[in-house]
Amino acid sequence: MTIRDVIIIGGGASGSTAAYHLAKNKHKVTILEKNSAHLIKPCGGGMSAAVQQWFPFDLSPIVDEIIEKVEFTWCLNDRVIADLPGSSPFWIVKRENLDLFLINEAIDSGAEVLTSFNVINIKKFNNLWKIKAIDGRELETKAVVIADGSNSPWSQKFKLGPNQLHHASTYSIRLQGNGLLKKRTARFEFGLVKNGFAWAFPLKDEINVGVGTFIGDNQSSIPIEGILEKLLPNLGFNPKEGKKQKASLRVWNGHHSLNGEGIILIGDAASLCDPFLAEGLRPAILSGYEAAKSLNMWLKGDIENLDSYSIAIKKKWGYSMAWAKRISQVFYRFPKIGYNLGIKRPTAPKRIAQILSGEMGYEDIAQRVLKRLILRSKVN
Repeated sequence: MTIRDVIIIGGGASGSTAAYHLAKNKHKVTILEKNSAHLIKPCGGGMSAAVQQWFPFDLSPIVDEIIEKVEFTWCLNDRVIADLPGSSPFWIVKRENLDLFLINEAIDSGAEVLTSFNVINIKKFNNLWKIKAIDGRELETKAVVIADGSNSPWSQKFKLGPNQLHHASTYSIRLQGNGLLKKRTARFEFGLVKNGFAWAFPLKDEINVGVGTFIGDNQSSIPIEGILEKLLPNLGFNPKEGKKQKASLRVWNGHHSLNGEGIILIGDAASLCDPFLAEGLRPAILSGYEAAKSLNMWLKGDIENLDSYSIAIKKKWGYSMAWAKRISQVFYRFPKIGYNLGIKRPTAPKRIAQILSGEMGYEDIAQRVLKRLILRSKVN
């Protein structure tokens, strides 16, 4: 049996990023994808242009829209508009196009992809991992990367990542045409959605509309039809248009180890999604890049373990997400106060735009924002 250096379970943005960088370093890499083709995914597709720093090739061929402005509304009114900094700070992509583009780059660099490979068992024997598919196929590898998304069973099996998973509940709809949404403009609507918000991102000839909730114990019961009856006409669409896709999205929930002996969690499987604005693509790609960097050194014998990966994610993403969680817990419990103090203040939209573009982290604004939100919520 051929022994791989690394097997990556999941061919999404995080897994294909890791595969590309490992293959470029001449490691024998196999991606296992349970689907036979890349399907449309329930994802808004927004990501900071800062992700370009993690690739030597140009990502612009799969960018559908470059966002220059962000519009915020409260119950479809009380509009606030912010200009995003830089020449191309926030990109909108079709998630299936991004995944396929990155997988093809990984293949061109020497990675192997096995489709219809539904993993049912992962076990370690001596120094090798054995991976078994539901159809009986078995593979052996020196290291495993878990990149199979928010529904991954493996993080808890191997006691990696958060002890208690925290989920956002989301609905996504892709609509033909751009309706009333302005070109190069993203929309965030607060007020219609309890404990969350709605968004609308433009594509070339379509838009992605989404609804998400981020706190509370009853997230699964979003009154989606009632929300869409108000939201979609405001965007220029019939509320019955589009196919709704529901998803449960793991969001960041504390600092935890994301690696074991020869095993690493990345992307949504590692619960890296922003708990305030639901940004998931930037941490997915960052984690794939950092995982490949640590695995490359480990496979070459330069380091004894993979702890450098967990340390890097904590430093480069986790500290900011700790503040994002605190802001989320206050903002979504007192959303009207949050909108007035966190969105309508003269400098606030620019700060949010800088966070979306990757120019700023939540830690840069959190203490001032939380102080204002908590004081006002006590008064009310």
